[in-house]
Amino acid sequence: MADRRAFLSASAAAAVAAPFLGNPAGALGSPESTASPRTRTRPQAPDRELKTVLREIDPRRIERVVRRLADFGTRHTLSAQDDPVRGIGAARDWIFEQMQRYAAASGGRMTVELQSFIQPVSPRVPEPTRITNIVATLRGTTDPARTYVVTGHYDSRVTDVMNATSDAPGADDDASGVAAVMELARVFATRQTAATVVFAAVAAEEQGLYGSDHMAQAYRDAGADVQAMFSNDIVGTGDAHDGTPPDNRTVRLFVEGVPTAETPAQASTRQSVGGENDGPSRQLGRFVRDVAENAETGMKVRVIWRRDRYLRGSDHVSFLRRGYPAARFTEPRENFRLQHQDVRVEDGVQYGDLPRFCDFFYIARVARVNAATLWSLAQAPSTPRGVVIDTTQLTNATTLRWQPATDEDLAGYEVVWRETTEPDWTHGTLVGAVTSATIDISKDNVQFGVRAIDRAGHRSPVAAPVPSS
Repeated sequence: MADRRAFLSASAAAAVAAPFLGNPAGALGSPESTASPRTRTRPQAPDRELKTVLREIDPRRIERVVRRLADFGTRHTLSAQDDPVRGIGAARDWIFEQMQRYAAASGGRMTVELQSFIQPVSPRVPEPTRITNIVATLRGTTDPARTYVVTGHYDSRVTDVMNATSDAPGADDDASGVAAVMELARVFATRQTAATVVFAAVAAEEQGLYGSDHMAQAYRDAGADVQAMFSNDIVGTGDAHDGTPPDNRTVRLFVEGVPTAETPAQASTRQSVGGENDGPSRQLGRFVRDVAENAETGMKVRVIWRRDRYLRGSDHVSFLRRGYPAARFTEPRENFRLQHQDVRVEDGVQYGDLPRFCDFFYIARVARVNAATLWSLAQAPSTPRGVVIDTTQLTNATTLRWQPATDEDLAGYEVVWRETTEPDWTHGTLVGAVTSATIDISKDNVQFGVRAIDRAGHRSPVAAPVPSS
């Protein structure tokens, strides 16, 4: 263990990072580095264990979950909670039972809870109603306080959002997301992650994001270090069934620019260092593409630089409102004609949100994108904190400073940059296990960031700097 906590020598760090970025510019352990070597950044390749994780994600299991959830008839938030075969209560109990089975294989690392509360009367809740989230928590082994959350919502609806009795199978919206999250929980349960990963099926999304709102507030009240949250909402198919060509190899990822919980002071800082393109959620979007667009997932991640679609929102918004970085996965094109409609027969074809409109291989690929993201986040060092760009001197060089990390396997840091017109980080240089680095590039011309790297080559999301006072 002492060996794991020791910093590498400069030569060892170079060997670790060479496949990604080239040689480090500063000696590990020194407080400051002056860097000149630089190279173009490349995507992070999946490690051996992640490849195994991705292979274990099973579309047949995902299909069974989607069909089982659809079989409850309706999962409307206001439907029966005590009927053993129909309604949201039956779905809740079944999901909880399945999650407990997964947790039994974790060696005690995963726990499952029913997170319940009474939602007062609101525009879409006509009387006080019990809302219940099913939350499976896989505790991290070396950095358990650092937390990553992934959700799908298990409630459903028809066109009339107050109709709690008609059939609402909700296969695509959102049994597909719940099935992806449950399959992630199953596969992750038998493995160890450095940080904590939470797999949750949340309720009352259709009535006003109430389940995720309660969950996010509980984390905020506890002072939890939630460094990323992902909602999987409508991830059932790449075929919209509307006459357009299917796109079965793309998933959209919505990431906000201006942080929802931003203060005026934060807005001033953001505007001075790069605007909305460098907020924490945008960095998550870049991270997802970096680790999850590869042959192992078989998917392209289309990052949409918006909080969500027009007129709608998903459970990631609840976390954004508390200042947590969050994003939403969804299929490439929605069919608004079929979505949330009552089940009906037209020209001999049964329409509605039924399993036949889900591509279970597509859902499995979306689950692999999530798995690659969560595994890479949970095994990598924490995102650097307190990153500052020195704006006190008129110079063509750029100095950045940050707080020292305490991650056991930390090998060092990488300073990255891009042209102000580029969406993704294009260049970087390793600077070693330092807390300050000077790069011979003008801060006036590019955007800078810093990310941490461990001894296995896992990279954290990038942290954008704020200007020094």
